[in-house]
Amino acid sequence: MGNIVKLGIDATDRLAPLIAGFRAELKSFKGISAEADLAAAITEAMEFFAAGFPIYAYEEAGRYLGYLICRVDGAVWVEHFYVVPEHRGRGIADALYDVAEGLAAPDTPYNWIHPNNDAMIRFLAKRGYDVLNLIEVRKRRVGEVLRGKVEIMGGVYEY
Repeated sequence: MGNIVKLGIDATDRLAPLIAGFRAELKSFKGISAEADLAAAITEAMEFFAAGFPIYAYEEAGRYLGYLICRVDGAVWVEHFYVVPEHRGRGIADALYDVAEGLAAPDTPYNWIHPNNDAMIRFLAKRGYDVLNLIEVRKRRVGEVLRGKVEIMGGVYEY
């Protein structure tokens, strides 16, 4: 069993592979196959640390298996939330998300989720989250090729 640890800037090198995995997974929701970019992840981690965002990791046997980054600005926003795929389904996500809910208490953390991130939507629904309050709608740009579709409230939209 692992522990939740609050990270400092000295953890950047250990955190960066998870951020790179998170970013590659987000791109996959748009149909983009991308390699994990470790250099970009290091830069991004350092920016979050410099901005003072609270960052937590689930650590087990000396390895980080998941992480959570929140922005606290009157409300708590879950900026990054990721568990290494081969360790999902073990309660790591629940343990990390409990931290976000603790930071937001007695309110609730806010989440910005890609519409194709079915796993995250199911995870939050299981925890009682069911309020959708932001949908971005725009016209296709000239020459833009859209890669996917999403169904929301019975409507099918391209993105």
